[in-house]
Amino acid sequence: MAKLAKYYIIEESALPEIFLKVAQTTFNLESGNASTVGEAVRQTGISRSAYYKYRDKIKPFFDTASASVVTIHMVLLDRPGVLSQILNEFASSEYNILTINQSIPVNGVASVTVSAEKDNRSGIKQNLIENIRSHDGVIKAEIIAGER
Repeated sequence: MAKLAKYYIIEESALPEIFLKVAQTTFNLESGNASTVGEAVRQTGISRSAYYKYRDKIKPFFDTASASVVTIHMVLLDRPGVLSQILNEFASSEYNILTINQSIPVNGVASVTVSAEKDNRSGIKQNLIENIRSHDGVIKAEIIAGER
């Protein structure tokens, strides 16, 4: 009978350095900062064997208490620059875009859904939805999940 794995949430400062380096190596590979395992382990100063030993055991934890995710559905006019202005609004409000889904424009309008996250610890939150609604070319904008 297979033994069930146990998981623990441990503060980063309590982890041995090798675990942190394995996590950084994985990040370097996934983000394109390194194109091979050899290059990634050289960047972090660990051996390939240490990386392979722990790579499937170390996973980042997404702390929902330190970030908030919002999903906004919009109907936009099909004009150059409208979506770009909306995305700039997210950026200026310090939101990180997670997903963008856009339908093919029909009768001059497109349906767009954007999910984004913001670190709860960063500055005062602007009223994002009101700022989006104020842009020329936005027919409709509503929060469908997350902050209200």
